[in-house]
Amino acid sequence: MYQRGGGGGQHHGNGSGNCLIVFFFFFFSLFLFLISLPGSESATFTFVNDCGYTVWPGILSNAGTPQPSTTGFILLPGQSAAVSVPPSWSGRMWGRTSCMQNATTGLFSCLTGDCGASTVECSGAGAIPPATLVEFTLNGADGLDFYDVSLVDGYNLPLLVVPRGGTSGNCSVTGCAADLNASCPKELQVEGNGKHVACKSACDAFRDAQYCCSGSFSTPSSCKPSKYSEFFKSACPKAYSYAYDDGTSTFTCSSANYVITFCPSPSGSTRVAGDYPAEAAAVTWPGNAYTMPQASGAGSDGGRPPVAAYVAAAVVLAVGIGAA
Repeated sequence: MYQRGGGGGQHHGNGSGNCLIVFFFFFFSLFLFLISLPGSESATFTFVNDCGYTVWPGILSNAGTPQPSTTGFILLPGQSAAVSVPPSWSGRMWGRTSCMQNATTGLFSCLTGDCGASTVECSGAGAIPPATLVEFTLNGADGLDFYDVSLVDGYNLPLLVVPRGGTSGNCSVTGCAADLNASCPKELQVEGNGKHVACKSACDAFRDAQYCCSGSFSTPSSCKPSKYSEFFKSACPKAYSYAYDDGTSTFTCSSANYVITFCPSPSGSTRVAGDYPAEAAAVTWPGNAYTMPQASGAGSDGGRPPVAAYVAAAVVLAVGIGAA
């Protein structure tokens, strides 16, 4: 009787083990399904400073989109830093220049691209024009990323966006590699430190509805390119030059990571994130020590982490549980 009872107990134990295995298979099947959905993989943006001066990148998430781990940091000449953003992230990025921290008040400010937060982190504040902007909507319609470089709010420094590892969409390189500060029309010029440091948009300079595509000029049919928007467009054909410049300025890609290079070479940025050493040293600048964010891993093709890696891990774990 005792042995039969023990046998029954053993049989009951096997049933529990089988239920546990079924539970884990179900859990990981659900997990794999979820990560295979569009928008389930985060993207990495690698910022590269090829300028001969320091740039302070700023990041602003759109309403309803979580903020990334950092919204502003320092990037010395020749340095790079990677920032990961949540799935289906949307927002904008830009570079700030000629920044300093007041030795008395401790407040941080920049001559161009300042976000008004008084700190290195922008913390939900956007760029004060003029500023060259990069705009992203990740995992939008049909699972595609939509991205552009915009001069609608003016220009402060050249930059280039290079997708890496994209699987569909046109995945085009876009940006504005030209130095427009030197050739900026006089009425749009911004002066600072004895030189031209930025170039305003006509909307910002004149506050006129015809340049701002507002009021009676708020439709594509009524708001047309101006001589000022054509100045930007002729220098940077792939960048937004005014509000309704969508046709030649918006690009798509999927499952890509992106390299954003400030002051790219005339031939365009051909380096990828892996071409730069990992940099996370504390960088000292007037009145502050700041640590750059570390690069995070990505798929071997430069794109977002492959689902196959998760599948393999789940299978190994499930087999291990079954063997136990």
